[in-house]
Amino acid sequence: MEPSYIFLTMAVTLLSMPATGFGQGTTRVGFYSKTCPRAESIVKSTVESHFRSNPAIAPGLLRMHFHDCFVNGCDGSVLIDGPNTERKAVQNSLLRGFDVIDEAKAKLEAACPGVVSCADILALAARDSVVL
Repeated sequence: MEPSYIFLTMAVTLLSMPATGFGQGTTRVGFYSKTCPRAESIVKSTVESHFRSNPAIAPGLLRMHFHDCFVNGCDGSVLIDGPNTERKAVQNSLLRGFDVIDEAKAKLEAACPGVVSCADILALAARDSVVL
């Protein structure tokens, strides 16, 4: 199979999954329109900024989202740093894009503290990386 076809198939599959995990609710376009109106634009601009300096970040973010969703649903647990965490697992050792998510999280916390979940930030970043 051609690599671009594999990437597209994986992207469609991942982006059709709920951003907050199976059975826990779903995030949709405009989900934060009332609680954090700039949430999607903040994530998008952060992803775009990193993409301009390193285009390889786009597939890295998609892959990170896939790895996050693989174990117990899309819960953001792959972002947790520390010993014996998913982030330190051997299969996750080559994941890229944590700096993008950290920067988006910092900007979102400054704009609307405690509103946007890490799982949703990762899902939005993966979505935005696919269209770059």
